[in-house]
Amino acid sequence: MAERRLFEDVADTIRRLILDGTYPPGTRLPGERELSERFEVSRVTIREAEIALQATGWIHIRTGAGAYVEAVLPGDNAILPKVSAFELTEARSLFEAEAAALAAPTISSETLEKLDELLALMADDSKSEEEISAIDREFHMTIAAASSNKAIIHVIESLWRMRMELPEVRSSHSLVCRKDGAARQAEHADVVAALRNRDATGARLAMRRHFNRLLESMLDETEERAMVELRRQSAESRQRYLLSAKLA
Repeated sequence: MAERRLFEDVADTIRRLILDGTYPPGTRLPGERELSERFEVSRVTIREAEIALQATGWIHIRTGAGAYVEAVLPGDNAILPKVSAFELTEARSLFEAEAAALAAPTISSETLEKLDELLALMADDSKSEEEISAIDREFHMTIAAASSNKAIIHVIESLWRMRMELPEVRSSHSLVCRKDGAARQAEHADVVAALRNRDATGARLAMRRHFNRLLESMLDETEERAMVELRRQSAESRQRYLLSAKLA
């Protein structure tokens, strides 16, 4: 996981250097050795970063000739900001709660039926974690679309890109969602119930409760991991001390 994050960081840095003119469109990137020295990473990491950049349309790799910046760039919207899972969840709470409130007065019966179907799919224990994440996204984006506010829809789509594509955010959500599936299901059902009642205030509060519980779970998970790491370091220190004592 750490190596994967590293090449993604390098790919993002190269994108920014392309955008600021350090490596203009149509020019050849420095060789793997030069880039690995510049970024202080292995040549394997550089190679993986270049493959990722080629896959997203930023460069093309010519066998035996190196990597070249594309003449026409895909745009900087492909770059996601580095945010923590806490920052992202806080932002989602703000925007998605208001989207639910906007959707409540005018949401259609067809949209409510779709939300009911998605709730049933999320309750299916046979679904994989990836499938549940995709269904979860569709659930939230369906509510966003029902707000009929294109600006809010765009923002929430961008927030979901961060949720699904940023490795650290995805990992944090995965750890929490494995433990809190039942709570998440109940919270989603509360949101749908408020929408069905055309209750804007209730929908807003239900969505906020959903994200507040998610934030609390993330904090608990972070504390738990910190304690595990502290115990590991303590055990290592104890072993070193006992070994030193024996040698003395």
